[in-house]
Amino acid sequence: MPDTLHPRSKLWIGASPRRVEDARLVTGRGCFVADQPCPTGTLHAAFLRAPFGPATLAPLDRAPALAVPGVHAVLLAADLGLVGAPAINRFADTPEGTLPHFAALAAHRVASAGEAIALVLASSAAAAQDGVEALQPDLSPLEEAPASPAFTGQWQRAAEPGAAPHRVEAGIAYARLAPSALEPRAVLAVPGQGGMTLYLSTQTPHRARRDIAAALGLEATQLRVVAPDVGGAFGGKASIFPEEIALAAAAWRLGVPLRWVATRGEEMLAATMGRGGALHGSLAFDGLGRARRLTASLDFPLGHRLPYSAAVPARNAARGLPGPYDVPGIAVALQARPDARPAMGIHRGAGRPEATMLLERLMDRAARKLGLSPVALRRRNLVRRFPHAMPGGEALDSGDYDALLDTMLEAAGGAWENLAAARDARRAQGEAVGLGLALYVEPCGQGFESARITREAAGDFTLAVGATAQGQGRETAFAQLAAEALGLAPARIRVVQGDTAATPEGIGALASRSTGIGGGAVLAACAKLIEQGGHGSAEAIFTAARESWAAGAVLAQVALDAETGVARVEKLIWVDDAGRVLNPMLAKGQMWGGLMMGVAEALFERVAFDDHGQLLTGSLMDYALPRADDLPAEVVLQGLAQPSLAGNTPLGSKGIGEAGCIGVPAAVVNAAIDAACPAGDEPALIELPLTAERLWRWMQERRR
Repeated sequence: MPDTLHPRSKLWIGASPRRVEDARLVTGRGCFVADQPCPTGTLHAAFLRAPFGPATLAPLDRAPALAVPGVHAVLLAADLGLVGAPAINRFADTPEGTLPHFAALAAHRVASAGEAIALVLASSAAAAQDGVEALQPDLSPLEEAPASPAFTGQWQRAAEPGAAPHRVEAGIAYARLAPSALEPRAVLAVPGQGGMTLYLSTQTPHRARRDIAAALGLEATQLRVVAPDVGGAFGGKASIFPEEIALAAAAWRLGVPLRWVATRGEEMLAATMGRGGALHGSLAFDGLGRARRLTASLDFPLGHRLPYSAAVPARNAARGLPGPYDVPGIAVALQARPDARPAMGIHRGAGRPEATMLLERLMDRAARKLGLSPVALRRRNLVRRFPHAMPGGEALDSGDYDALLDTMLEAAGGAWENLAAARDARRAQGEAVGLGLALYVEPCGQGFESARITREAAGDFTLAVGATAQGQGRETAFAQLAAEALGLAPARIRVVQGDTAATPEGIGALASRSTGIGGGAVLAACAKLIEQGGHGSAEAIFTAARESWAAGAVLAQVALDAETGVARVEKLIWVDDAGRVLNPMLAKGQMWGGLMMGVAEALFERVAFDDHGQLLTGSLMDYALPRADDLPAEVVLQGLAQPSLAGNTPLGSKGIGEAGCIGVPAAVVNAAIDAACPAGDEPALIELPLTAERLWRWMQERRR
């Protein structure tokens, strides 16, 4: 496709790289997949989706759709000619025969409501949708049989001898969450001479290229994947989707460009979802309030198919226990099993929030039982020697968890006892108000990233990186880093990312890893260029020898309306240790975004189904995303004054993009429970989110 300048944008599209200073998305000059100009002859796509599942599927009569004006073709599974399937990251044990079969289009059996059955191609998006509505799928319902776990795992470490007479239990049932990115999934597939260019709204363009090539039986070099501006992802665009493979296959077989942009309803029904796990744990303490043994069982849903990272949330939750606490004995068992629902994937935090929520509920219950303040109990059990070996084989590389607590309390205005006294004074006046704490750790990615720095004829430099961006401002951070290494102004660094034809192979944007590991590659490439005397081009791959672990502390104060149960986060104090911070403004932006998602996850965000598996939250009229008036009344966000540097990269940077979804929900939930159940008589199993109705009922029960 020739280079063109989009009429609504100053950003070059096609083969030309984007300049970092032009990526001003908030001014309306972004160029997303849906903004890409379509070549002449492009057909528009729409999918016929199953109204329910599981079910058997009779042969489909295509004639009604083909009779619709503008419809060119109706494709079924057999027409795609797929020869492979996308890869699955098998982090955990996988019993034979338990993995669901991948299908770009359902053939004889539908596994879930929303699964694509047929692909309609037409001269316009409206005609394609008319063609879909003309089709009448013939399905016969099947009973949903209990599925065997597709992934299992055990993490154990024997406890040291000694009495542990005090024991508390806690259970958490997470709702399923919808990533709800600004831009829905979208594809523009443009076949050419011996190859094809695919514009995808994706976090992982190089992985997408490999997966699509494998499915179509092509060499990866025959495909070019471009991720232009991506309007958010939150983990939901980390894996390839059936629709993306179906579009690529159809475009390749027919030799015509195809375009598809998902509707919001399709995203709610057929995109991957997050969370949904059920966790139960017990924590035993000795007479001095020191935790001696943690036992936990983790049960995660997988949905009807497995994205690449399907096992990651369960694995992260298991290996993240016991977090920042030094617990000698631990026994954790996990299982993740398929079900007749939309696919589950990674969602901002990917298992870290679940582990933190369980631990922090156990700590709050133990503090009450042992007669200690929540701060005092946590402080007695913090890890203080680094590196610290964890049961899953990882190691907490660095940190100062006492400093996190101290800084948080200082920012909150004083000692915990003073905060509790102020809370109790308000309670004496009849208010329902509570305080909640949470400490967390965050593993910040493994593996490699790549970078290539090139001196251009005019004396400026082009930096091509394998890491990608979805609005985090990563181009700015990388340009800043390269400029510092080369002794230049950042304006002289042009950053290219998201295009497999213009960048070296990379993993992409996920797991809070891009600044640390991607930045390590940038530094290595710049160092190599300097060694060469600044001539020509230099490319480097940086592989982290181990994982770095960020950490943080959050305090929340929540007030409940006694008549309605509506929760209002009055105060939120959050201190994070992300190691070296390259750009404080960008880091603060990530904290704000994670904070709002964390509050929503705790109090109102939920995908709901009826008893027959039908989706009830099919639009943003039904699914409660956070709004401006859900923002906490008082917020303090700050990094640790003396951060602990990561030891796995030359930068010393750790992750921060997912931290808000890890620590904030646990602190808010603890505060809301403290407000609704001040005597500590909350249910043993906490179902999330803590909606106004749920909190109101708890308060009413305790007034009787």
